[in-house]
Amino acid sequence: MHAVKRQHNRWLVVGAVAGVCALMPGTAMAGWGPGGQSNGGKTEERGSQSGTDIVSMVRYSGSSKGGGGSKGNVTAIGNWTPPACWYEPRTAKDFQKYVEDMYTETVNYPGQHNYAKVAVGQFREMYKDGKYKDYNLDKADEGTWWVAVQDPDRWMEPAAQLCDEAPFWVVNGDTLHVPNAITPRVLAELAYNRLQLPETEVTLAPENVTKVNLRTWAWLDKARFKPVDVTAQIDVGGLDIRATTTAKPVALKLEPGTMDAETYPASGECAINGDGSIGEPYATGKSGRTPPCGLKYLRSSGNGTFALKATVTWEITWTGTGNPGPTRLPDGTFGTTQDVAVQEIQSVNR
Repeated sequence: MHAVKRQHNRWLVVGAVAGVCALMPGTAMAGWGPGGQSNGGKTEERGSQSGTDIVSMVRYSGSSKGGGGSKGNVTAIGNWTPPACWYEPRTAKDFQKYVEDMYTETVNYPGQHNYAKVAVGQFREMYKDGKYKDYNLDKADEGTWWVAVQDPDRWMEPAAQLCDEAPFWVVNGDTLHVPNAITPRVLAELAYNRLQLPETEVTLAPENVTKVNLRTWAWLDKARFKPVDVTAQIDVGGLDIRATTTAKPVALKLEPGTMDAETYPASGECAINGDGSIGEPYATGKSGRTPPCGLKYLRSSGNGTFALKATVTWEITWTGTGNPGPTRLPDGTFGTTQDVAVQEIQSVNR
């Protein structure tokens, strides 16, 4: 699958110019595509170059989960999603190297199809001796090339195909008129997709095994559920901008895993406390109270368990270059399930 994606990404640029819509197996061409590595937790990842592949030059740091097959945990509420593709700048020298390497690799690839050689030749001609002259190297201080980049996890989505403009020259200070040209706001949206959120396994009392008709307390430790953030930055060809996206937990929703259950509150949505915790830990002497966050199962799980789902809602904002903020982005959620066994015992002494 990785090889197919690489071929597809490489063909985007040439296809936009030559009008060729498919690439046969075995074709090798270079293209723009994002990447980067992450070690989890507090990380920094950046674009890099491997052979004739030039990846996104956006760098990420903070509570970031990397690309290359990984996906951020947060899911936006509603129909909004972060960009699946965008446009970034490249210096004239970098762009020249990209095109020349792509051309050399393609025409010398064993068994290469003639139409691919023609297409890459047309593409090279446009920037070397055609519409543009020698990759605008003589104007290197006056502007940059802008190229389309795709999210490597979403390259097959229709949204990833919308950035179909062939690389184009932009004079310093000019306004770009293409969707998703990299800006602080776009950086914030890309950082949104890399937020690494903690798992939402709640603490229960009783723990692991509860009883039918027994009020079960649920809570989340404030030490684990605190704001997390990711910073995205790009510094290429005189464009140096950044944005920090921050997620703050605001509520917990409990779904017992069966219709034969009640939740506290009745909506199943537990608000965050002033100290950042959610719910209230159980302690001796509270057995007669109704938990501020919890549930009660009305029947046994038999020989199995119920899948209790706990989903945290995160309020997400961003600040960045030209936007001291904070500015809201769509709220996001992240949830996990845990098994709860429910026994047929009607009374329990704590």
